[in-house]
Amino acid sequence: MNDLAEKLRIGDPDRYAATLAAPEDVREQLWPLYAFNLEIARAPWMTAEPMIAEMRLQFWADVLDEIAEGKAPRAHEVASPLAEVWRAADLPLALGHEMIAARRWDIYREPFADDAALEAHLNATSGHLMWLGALALGVGPQAEAPLRDMGHAAGLANWLLAVPRLEAAGRIPLVDGRDNAVAALAQAGLMRLKRARAHRAKVPARALPVMLTGWQAGAILTTAAKTPHLVQAGGIKSSEFKRRGSLLLRALSGRW
Repeated sequence: MNDLAEKLRIGDPDRYAATLAAPEDVREQLWPLYAFNLEIARAPWMTAEPMIAEMRLQFWADVLDEIAEGKAPRAHEVASPLAEVWRAADLPLALGHEMIAARRWDIYREPFADDAALEAHLNATSGHLMWLGALALGVGPQAEAPLRDMGHAAGLANWLLAVPRLEAAGRIPLVDGRDNAVAALAQAGLMRLKRARAHRAKVPARALPVMLTGWQAGAILTTAAKTPHLVQAGGIKSSEFKRRGSLLLRALSGRW
């Protein structure tokens, strides 16, 4: 198995599963981006020292700068394939740097100032990653809005799933943890998902492997909207059988 594939299978199994519906050449374009995302997402959690966490993120910022400058990739299992994909697709450097900057939230314990700040965080993480994946597959700018709406919905769903773990680690993931506020947040995510699907015609078929990474969003957000008290209790995740069955159906039908 490809080293990046194994890394994702263990560290980001849901995105990895979504890529299995894609042809091998498409996987080779997406895996480096997803592995980069995994590296920066876990960097703040690998140490209790903020300065060391900052250094881990700075390493990836330097990798991106070196990619842009045409330098030889660093000796890292993710850096070399990432450089190949980034340069081949001429991906925007700013998006990668914004993804890294967003991960600094995980290092510290400050809450988000408001819902707009949380939305900006989701856009800079899940939204940027989904758009970068689409760009790597040659998707044009007409698809950016629905892709980002899907990215927001998927990112919010994953965020709500992570609430118990984040709170246990001393973070404050919700601007307002009251049930009515959580329900409204999930409902807003469902509206973004609905809007993405309403503009399905703008998204070419080759973007399907990217869009499939949000296959759980609808079910998770619906559960959170109906039973918001389950979010902090960790009770909004579907069974493994139901989740994988949903992914298979969407992959076979081509409808995200």
